[in-house]
Amino acid sequence: MTSMESVLSPWAEKFRSRTDLPVLLRWGNDVASAEGGLRLGEFSHPKVEILIRKAAALPLLMTPSLDNLGQAYVEGLIDVRGSVEDVLDMAHRLAEAGSQTERRLTRLVRYFTHTPQSDSEAIRYHYDVSNDFYQVWLDSGMVYSCAYFENGDETLAQAQQKKIDHILTKLRLQPGQRLLDIGCGWGALVMRAASCFGARCVGITLSPRQYELARERVRQAGLADRVEIRMQDYREVSGPFDRITSVGMFEHVGVKYLAKYFSRIRELLTDDGWALNHGITSTDANDGETSFGGGRFIDRYVFPRGELPHIGTVLRTMQEGGLEALDVESLRRHYARTMGLWSKAFEENADRLKNLVDEKRWRIWRVYLAGCKWAFEHDEISLFQVLCRKSGRTASELPWSRHWIYPGRQQGRAG
Repeated sequence: MTSMESVLSPWAEKFRSRTDLPVLLRWGNDVASAEGGLRLGEFSHPKVEILIRKAAALPLLMTPSLDNLGQAYVEGLIDVRGSVEDVLDMAHRLAEAGSQTERRLTRLVRYFTHTPQSDSEAIRYHYDVSNDFYQVWLDSGMVYSCAYFENGDETLAQAQQKKIDHILTKLRLQPGQRLLDIGCGWGALVMRAASCFGARCVGITLSPRQYELARERVRQAGLADRVEIRMQDYREVSGPFDRITSVGMFEHVGVKYLAKYFSRIRELLTDDGWALNHGITSTDANDGETSFGGGRFIDRYVFPRGELPHIGTVLRTMQEGGLEALDVESLRRHYARTMGLWSKAFEENADRLKNLVDEKRWRIWRVYLAGCKWAFEHDEISLFQVLCRKSGRTASELPWSRHWIYPGRQQGRAG
């Protein structure tokens, strides 16, 4: 028995007694010269093979949280063979079987300090990988947020356009109204709002690369007279605006700062203005991270200082910030499908992506996209759109129903 096998055998036996996993452990510098063959279950053919490349992987495998397993993979301490779906499923089952204390009902709650500088640094870390990198696996409009599959059979590009129209229709956006998009990405929403709804738009981002490309896309579309892209923090914007959208941005705000964030939106709205917040939420009532260390992996490698509030926290802090919620819609199933399509495109274009980023960055994003699909599918995280307006307004100003939002509605688009 080799020294590696002597260390791994008791560990493998422990897992076999707890669960039955079609996983084969091997060790060596590469697949061709790999040794060993410890099984974690009874099977004829493994779904997943884990190749231990360096001894430094052993402490991480001994306590296989999602954070530790993800770290071992992205740092090149282990390689894995198998479909990305099977790999993620096995990782969750390993983490659950190896956990002694962490369970779904005891998810870790962490808070970070958020300043304009720290938020800007976090945004640049995530979004400034390269525009070419994102273009490979996003839709042609480069919409980097949950799509809306009205019927379930739409292409990603169709579903992303439907998402934007769904948001702008919910807001009852009218020609000539002034719209602010907080966290505008590469400009898809403000361009659609200007070209098809007749709005005058301001989009803000903290990412230099998004700013540069969004401005160029606006110019090429002939919308520079109706759309302004700024590299600006939401705390520095001056109003007023008739409509405000925040899509995939408030995850960077911080739970302790949400009331101030919503208060700032209130300050920027006209008295009869409407706003819509579209963002990822925790499914833990106490605003806890995803279970088994998934949240720690995201903070370490993907979204520094990101925090996910429960939808109850969103509604409470929205009210504390002076906003009244009018409509709340869950799009969890939609984001599971969106992430699945992104992950599929990422896998299909692996060679091209590896030419754009280094191996570590490629591994981070591979795990992140597939892992988020799993998390949305299994109720670890969710996504809600919340339509709101200034609180304290009279009830007579409210619509009687939601007929304008859903099929059969009058969409109010300019073209």
